[in-house]
Amino acid sequence: MKIKVIILFALCLSSLNADYYLQSSTREPSKIDKMDKAVVGDMENIPQDLSYYAAKIKPIDYGKQKAQDDEYNKKYFNPWSIEALDINSRDFGWEARFVKSKPIYREDRTQYGAEYYDYWIYNSAMWKYNTVKAKAITTKRVDLKSLPMSDAYYRDPSQTGEGFPFDYNQNSSYSINMPLFVSHYSVDGNWAFVHGAYAFGWVEKKDIALVDDNFIAKFKNGNYAITIEDNLRLKNENKPISLVKLGTIFPYDTDGYMFATKDANGMAVLQKAHPSKAEMIAKKPVAFTPENIAKIATAFVNEPYGWGESCETRDCSALTRDFFAPFGIFLRRNSSQQAGDGTRISLAGLNKEEKKAKILANAVPFRSMLFVPGHIVLYIGEYNNEPIVMHAYWGIRQKDYKKLITGRTIITTTEPGKEMENIRPESQLIETLKEIINF
Repeated sequence: MKIKVIILFALCLSSLNADYYLQSSTREPSKIDKMDKAVVGDMENIPQDLSYYAAKIKPIDYGKQKAQDDEYNKKYFNPWSIEALDINSRDFGWEARFVKSKPIYREDRTQYGAEYYDYWIYNSAMWKYNTVKAKAITTKRVDLKSLPMSDAYYRDPSQTGEGFPFDYNQNSSYSINMPLFVSHYSVDGNWAFVHGAYAFGWVEKKDIALVDDNFIAKFKNGNYAITIEDNLRLKNENKPISLVKLGTIFPYDTDGYMFATKDANGMAVLQKAHPSKAEMIAKKPVAFTPENIAKIATAFVNEPYGWGESCETRDCSALTRDFFAPFGIFLRRNSSQQAGDGTRISLAGLNKEEKKAKILANAVPFRSMLFVPGHIVLYIGEYNNEPIVMHAYWGIRQKDYKKLITGRTIITTTEPGKEMENIRPESQLIETLKEIINF
């Protein structure tokens, strides 16, 4: 499928001779790919080709889109503008309260003793909060952890939805090129407590580089491109540097796409890469056209569900965030925050048929989300007078309160699995939806 107007062809001309280049690739296979993934009737009975829905979209005025994108860029680079972190009291220290509140477990169902989480909390050194106050950048895609360690912890792996992949130490992930504000370092010196555009947490110190005003001036140049294919790989000749997911931002000039490596003193060094083909990256914001929407949305379908973007995948809010990013719409980390990023229309007090009618009348294909606390979905249009959504969906509640695991990004109605006798009707998505979110 061709992407019109938006591709920066000139930057690809020397790609075969570049030291650094972007190349089509895949995620690293992991146990998340081996999980059971049920098929429901919607996946066989409604169109699964996203171009069917995209063909019906209404274009966005480019001036409005550009204004949204300018606001996106301000939020993206905001960590380089602040003087100190200001995390509200409800969120500050939530991870310490969490591990102390109830037993926590390893994946094999053995319980962690207090000596483990007491050390993790000590290693966090939160008494040093806002003592470093440095600016930095990620030099690869990184996991953002709740506590400064790589170990996973679970609430109760014997319960549905409380074992793998629901690792509560996996807060989110950051792409390569993410501007960061560094609050302080862990006691062992291996971790940095950081805030990027949409979340805070711990990243390994080895995977970030400090930036100075000179680097920022060159990097924050006003010309930004974004990857529009998923699971690319940044390489130096044949040496892999980083996975690059769809929605990753690269400043650019006539010499290439910019990213940072780190020198011996821990400072960022500006490098430039070239794509192996033009169609994998485009100037921001990408025009909101049927062709572009179908290409970008299709890249997410069937990706395994990964809580906190674990195993190089996405959860429901990472899906919506990365879908909207190329079109210049900024979303924060989790579903409840994202519900506040657009214009809210309540579905409260309505039965399911009334909700469907209100969604069809008020939601806009590929410009609306539907929200229930804990889950958010992309509205893509209608089929046979039914609202249709795309979502990274863990599973459907059954009458025994266990879940039928779908475990990936799927296209469904708002009643996935309704044809099955053991599905709990009152837990269906349409019954729980609270709001339409429009952009």
